Amino acid sequence: MPEIHAHSRSLGHVLIIAGNPRCGIKHARHSAEKLARRTIGFRDAEGTPVRRAQRIGACNAVLKDTYGGRFVRVRGHAKVTCHRMFGIVALTAEAVFRLVT
Repeated sequence: MPEIHAHSRSLGHVLIIAGNPRCGIKHARHSAEKLARRTIGFRDAEGTPVRRAQRIGACNAVLKDTYGGRFVRVRGHAKVTCHRMFGIVALTAEAVFRLVT
């Protein structure tokens, strides 16, 4: 696994899957390092894509479940785009109202 990570980093890739140490010593050391980084306000490049991917996935799930994004009941590119944009506008309005209240 370390060889794969090293090769990926040598290609300039940023890993978006966080590591999951499960043994006691590694986990304690990892937790202490994570706490120290959070204390000094350190933001690494690997945490940002993960959070962004989670936010995008949550937004897509809400669009599909609540605002009619799962099924298309119209024909034509312009009509489909219009319906999708109505869902995005409704989702945005709900988020703004949630911020205000």
